[in-house]
Amino acid sequence: MAEQKATNVHWHEGDITREHRAKLLGHKGATLWFTGLSGSGKSTVAVELEGRLNEMGVLAYRLDGDNVRMGINKNLGFSAEDRTENIRRIGEVAKLFVDAGAIALSSFISPYAADRDQVRKLHEDAGMDFIEVFVDCALEAAEARDPKGLYKKARAGEIKNFTGIDDPYEAPASPEVHLHSDRQSLDEEVEQILAVLRERGIIPA
Repeated sequence: MAEQKATNVHWHEGDITREHRAKLLGHKGATLWFTGLSGSGKSTVAVELEGRLNEMGVLAYRLDGDNVRMGINKNLGFSAEDRTENIRRIGEVAKLFVDAGAIALSSFISPYAADRDQVRKLHEDAGMDFIEVFVDCALEAAEARDPKGLYKKARAGEIKNFTGIDDPYEAPASPEVHLHSDRQSLDEEVEQILAVLRERGIIPA
């Protein structure tokens, strides 16, 4: 994790606890971390899930990889070091959403297991739920979809450090949710995630 540079800073605890917010909202906060290749369907599932949760009266917010890179992480590229910092920052942001009682739907390629493990530890150390959602999709299927034309550019050498082409992707060893987006329907994927949220007591059964 990043080194603490600021000195003479102290955490200021408020009077309203996470439990207070959960009672107010009627559900717990949690981070769902969607990881997978570009084009695997991470954002598609997150968008659909956000809509379903909203219909159920559950506060959820998407933290999408491209969106975040246009704001808080606009100064980061795609080197291994920048990818690590990208994930560190968004992990901290997701943690704030969880503390506020929301379900953070974090959709990032996040190709390195060590980076995802750091975000998991950040949540677990704070007593927060972290659910890794592996949106598994064969490279051939993701490349055939190529919704943003990125694989075509990567194959042509126009994009460097592209995950799955000239940069590695380290698949999760034991994710809480394992989706197969090249074999499941969108509805099946969403229902699988909702079942886990209910089982863990994050949303009402």
